[in-house]
Amino acid sequence: MSQINAKFIISAEKLSQCPDFSLPEFPLLGRSNVGKSSFINALANNKKLAKTSNTPGKTRLINFFNFSDIFTVADLPGYGYAKVSKEAQARWQKYLEEYLLNRKQIKSLIQFIDARHDIQKNDFQMREWVSAYNLPIFTVVTKIDYVPKGKHGSVIANVKKSFGGDVLPFSAAERRYCETVIEYLTNLCK
Repeated sequence: MSQINAKFIISAEKLSQCPDFSLPEFPLLGRSNVGKSSFINALANNKKLAKTSNTPGKTRLINFFNFSDIFTVADLPGYGYAKVSKEAQARWQKYLEEYLLNRKQIKSLIQFIDARHDIQKNDFQMREWVSAYNLPIFTVVTKIDYVPKGKHGSVIANVKKSFGGDVLPFSAAERRYCETVIEYLTNLCK
């Protein structure tokens, strides 16, 4: 897959506002600032497609991106540090749960872990929630370029030991592993 065309489709706050299409969908789960938007931009080879920010919690809606009519990526609000009221967080949580549990198009969730840090408590909580509902999921380890090459294997092994399932390394900065990830997603769509 040499050339993939990605475009932004729509933002939605809740399930009832989600676009009605049949493409396989991959929601992105991860803490604020883990690199979900950078992941989208790297896969699309377009730095301006998804808005990135140094301020955690900028994504407030579910943002949908169509990748060459093969699959859709749904960028979700990050869990963790967002500076919003408890009411807003509770509302997001309700809407996101409704979306994740009832959206028929979802093929697999993708959970993002930052290679530079240990897996955080809220990452484990998210994974427990996903497991409780038996939802399909795999893990992408972002910012792998910040970790010395000799440690890549142990970082991946640690995530695999903690979460099980497939674990893919990723570097948005260097666009490394883009082909691997696109191939992986495309295979899941078959």
